[in-house]
Amino acid sequence: MTGPAAATAHRDGRAGRAHRARELLRTEGPAAARIVVTVAVAWQAALWLGADQPPVFAAMVPLVALRGDPMTALGTSLQRILGVVAGVLIAIAVLNLWQPSPLTLALVVALGLGVGMALRAGGTSNIQVALSSLLVFANTSPDAYALDRIWETAAGAAVTIILAPLLWPPDPQRVLAAVAGDCAARLSRSLTGTAAVLGGGPAAARDNLARVHAHVEAVHAGAARAREAERALRFNPMRRRQRGTVRLRAERIATADGLAVHVATLAGEVDAFTCRDELAPELARARLRVPELASLTARAVEDALSGDDPAAAVAAARDGLAAYARTDPRPVAVALRRPLHRVLDALEPRPQDPKG
Repeated sequence: MTGPAAATAHRDGRAGRAHRARELLRTEGPAAARIVVTVAVAWQAALWLGADQPPVFAAMVPLVALRGDPMTALGTSLQRILGVVAGVLIAIAVLNLWQPSPLTLALVVALGLGVGMALRAGGTSNIQVALSSLLVFANTSPDAYALDRIWETAAGAAVTIILAPLLWPPDPQRVLAAVAGDCAARLSRSLTGTAAVLGGGPAAARDNLARVHAHVEAVHAGAARAREAERALRFNPMRRRQRGTVRLRAERIATADGLAVHVATLAGEVDAFTCRDELAPELARARLRVPELASLTARAVEDALSGDDPAAAVAAARDGLAAYARTDPRPVAVALRRPLHRVLDALEPRPQDPKG
C-alpha cells in the first residue's frame, strides 16, 4: 500500500491508538491517581509517627489494597493487617526456637499458608500471611522488624481506609449497571447460541458448550463483584444515598447468577443429544421451534436485568412453550423446554409471605 491510501491508513492507525490511550486514561487514570496520592500520604503519615527508616511497608498497603476493585479497599486493608500480624508472629515464634535454615523456612511458609486458609481474602487464601512470614527472614533483627512491620502497615491501612472513599470514589451504580448489562448479554448469547447449534453436529455443540461455560463463569464473577460492592458501600460515606439502587442492581445480578445454571443445563442437553445419531430427526424438529423460544426467553432475561418489566416477554415465551408442548411431547423436546421454563420461573415475581 502506497500513496494516499497508505497515508490515510497511517492516520487512521494513529487516531485509533490515541483514542485507545484516552480511553485507558479515562478508565484507569482515577485508580492510578488514587494509588499515587494514598501512597504519598501513607508514607508521610508514617514519617510523622516516628519512622526512622523509609516507611515502605506503610506505602505498600495502598498499592495492594487499591490495585484491584477500589470498592473493596477497606476489606483488603483489614485482610492485609491480619495477614501481616499473623505472618510476623509465626516467623518470630519459629525463629525463637530454631536457627534460620531451609527446614525452618519451609516450616514458616507452610504455617503461613495454613493460617492464610483460615484468614481468607476475597474467597481465596490470604497469601499475605506466608509472605510476611518469609520477609522476616530478610531481617537480621526479627523483633525490631516485626514491630516496624506491624505499626507501619497499620498506619498505611488507616490512611487507605480514610482516603479510598474520598479520592475519585467509584460509582457503584454505574459499575453494577455495567455488570448487569454484561451478564444479560452473556446469558442472552448463550441461549440463542445454544439454540442455533441444534442439529449442527457434535463439534458445534461442544464448542458452544465451552463458550456457555465461559459465559457462566463470567456471570458468577459478576455476581461476586456485586456482593463485594454492596458490602463495601456500607463503609463509603460518599455514596450513602445509592444504597437502595445498588441493592436492587445487586439483586438483579444475583438473579442472573441463578439463571446461569439453567442456561448451562440447556447447553449440556444439546451437547449430549447431538452425540446420539438416533436423535437427529428429533433435533431437526426441535430446530424449527427452539430458536424462537430461546430468543423470547433471552428477551425476558434482558428486560429483567435492565430493570424493565419482563412480564410481556415472559408471557410470550410461556405461550410459545405451551404451543410447542402440544405439538411435540417427546422426551427430547421436554428436556429442551425444561431449562427455558426454569429461566422463566426465576424471572417471575415470587408471592409475598403473608404478614402476621
